[in-house]
Amino acid sequence: MDTGTEARTAGTGTTATPDARESAPRGRGVLEGAFALLDALRRNGDEAGVTELALACGVPKGTVHRLLDQLVGVGAVERAGNRYRVGPQLYRLGQAWEPHPGLRHAARLPLQRLRAATGASVVLVVLREETALTVGSVPGDLEPLLPVRNGLAFRLDTAAGRALRGPLTNGAVLDREDVMEGVCCASLPVRAPDGRTVAALAALVPAGRRLDALAHAVAGTGAAITRALAGGRRRRAFPPTVLVP
Repeated sequence: MDTGTEARTAGTGTTATPDARESAPRGRGVLEGAFALLDALRRNGDEAGVTELALACGVPKGTVHRLLDQLVGVGAVERAGNRYRVGPQLYRLGQAWEPHPGLRHAARLPLQRLRAATGASVVLVVLREETALTVGSVPGDLEPLLPVRNGLAFRLDTAAGRALRGPLTNGAVLDREDVMEGVCCASLPVRAPDGRTVAALAALVPAGRRLDALAHAVAGTGAAITRALAGGRRRRAFPPTVLVP
């Protein structure tokens, strides 16, 4: 075969002719190809061009163009000149995801209060795909040394990951610059009203802060989230009565 007509498929270690490469995305499904592009945009962190996305996903540029046009059409992707980024519709859909019924709503105000009381960067994480995935966050004094945001993933050997995996017998999991120099952390699991661990709460502060006091504040916040979850469950179980005249 003429080597000029062969190309190595990115990331697979195999070779394919141009015709075979054009048909490959159809075989694996349009949806899979679209989600591969969206994930490549997420991993890129900001914007990416067609060539970058084609290399990242291992598909031809023509296929990338067609998929991006469709994603732009439904608002999942935005185009800025020759660059692309995640769009507002995808953001809205992501905000609807609940790792546990009512968890994000129940945590919103307690997280803000913990940040106000301690100055800590506060994160709420859940266990997903062997990582501690952030589903609630409030930036604190560590910005911009350690920015926190929703969607950020922590390793399970961090304080947040260890608290999430539990069970804990000696109170909070404390990190005294074990993972990152200059950053300390206190973390505790967040329980559902039935006692199950549904998340972990972590407060991150600059080194030198008193972690015992921070751990006490984190424990109080975790208890507040559990109470809010219980209240939300009761409201769902007993909807308001509608009086019909």
